[in-house]
Amino acid sequence: MNNIQKVTVVLRNGRFRLAESAKADDLNPKALILCAAAECAGYTIMSLLQKHHISPKSIEITARGSLNTMVLQPISQYEQFDIAYNVECRNIGDQEAVSEAVLEANNEKCGVIAMLRKIAPVSHEISVISTD
Repeated sequence: MNNIQKVTVVLRNGRFRLAESAKADDLNPKALILCAAAECAGYTIMSLLQKHHISPKSIEITARGSLNTMVLQPISQYEQFDIAYNVECRNIGDQEAVSEAVLEANNEKCGVIAMLRKIAPVSHEISVISTD
């Protein structure tokens, strides 16, 4: 089994922050790449949703990367990425627009995810719920 790096960001007060009070200073350089991808996707989603006047209740984005070595080393390289999006909408009517914004950000609009695709395959999963 390869080394899996994982970074989760959550939307707090209009900004994306590392989950569980983690600090960017604690991340290794390869994990910082994942952090950049998750934050870029999050801000891209928020920008797309502003056009529809939609403000999700919460957004959590987890970026995982599989390295080609069992132990993190300077020579380690990513072989695969997976981005998981979990969004909580304020009402059921927002779900379709949120799903479309997440897909558009992931597939077209997020430049960091586009760069990841030049390194290795990127898969994604999306979970959108509402709380009405």
